[in-house]
Amino acid sequence: MALARIRRGESGMNYWPGFVDALSTLILSIIFLLSVFVVVQFYLQQEVQGKDTALQHLNGQIALLSKLLSMEKTSKADLENQLGGLKSSLAAAQNDRDRYKGLYEGAAAAQMTAESKLNELSGQLEGEKENSSKAFGQIDLLNQQVAALREQLAALGTALDVSEKKTKDSEERISELGQRLNVALAQHVQELSSYRSDFFGKLREVLGNRPDIRIVGDRFVLQSEIFFDTGRADLKPEGRTELDKVAAAIVELESQIPSEIPWILRVDGHTDVRPIIGQFKSNWDLSAERAISVVQYLVGKGVKPSRLVAAGFGEFQPIDSGTTEDAYRRNRRIEFKLTER
Repeated sequence: MALARIRRGESGMNYWPGFVDALSTLILSIIFLLSVFVVVQFYLQQEVQGKDTALQHLNGQIALLSKLLSMEKTSKADLENQLGGLKSSLAAAQNDRDRYKGLYEGAAAAQMTAESKLNELSGQLEGEKENSSKAFGQIDLLNQQVAALREQLAALGTALDVSEKKTKDSEERISELGQRLNVALAQHVQELSSYRSDFFGKLREVLGNRPDIRIVGDRFVLQSEIFFDTGRADLKPEGRTELDKVAAAIVELESQIPSEIPWILRVDGHTDVRPIIGQFKSNWDLSAERAISVVQYLVGKGVKPSRLVAAGFGEFQPIDSGTTEDAYRRNRRIEFKLTER
């Protein structure tokens, strides 16, 4: 090595061997420090583990002490409850003692009062004996009055029997009158049905055999298109012409039906189910206004107002439940119904 150095020295200054020595020394120092650090860390870890074990032991003792303290508190609460119960029992016993003492004193006073009352009642008994003789005399008088009342009750019973017989006779007469009234009403109904048939026949005759005019049960049905435009309640000229014929038939009917038969002609307005668009709020308003227009026109043609009634049913009484245009047309109608008032 010295020979190499001499040779290298011959060529110039060489720093590399010194650098290698210094680096070796530094590495040895770092290794020594790491060894010391590892040893220190090992002892510290052992120390920390020992402290953790001691801490766990202390925590266990604390938990045990807490449990014992809780048990002591529970025992103390139980003792306090028992003490409260004993105090309540003692207070109740004292109250019972005072009450019994008061009852005893009250009983003694009541005994004295009873003895005094007994003496007083003995004196009253003597007086009552004297009053008893007077009472017997009054009893005899009452017996006589009871006998007189019995005689009056017998007379009232006889009068009641007579009254019941009269009542029964009256009920029989009322029943007979009711039957006669029902017969008369039935006759009026039959007469009205006969006039209704004649009236509908007359209407059919004057209005002609048209497909948009028909009789349904006890009603004479005309389509609304005869009298009104869609969504309107103003009578069309051709509708007025048809109503002139109806008015003439009604006026003739008024002269034929006897005055004792209470009848009216009801004019009903009906629409289809489709929503209304226009001046009216609903189909109900439109149907009512159309019926009123017909009634007012008939009155203007000489029909008595007392014989007419206007009613609007809107879309709520259809005669055809379909959804076709023909079904809607059938439901838009004006009906005339001759009925009793």
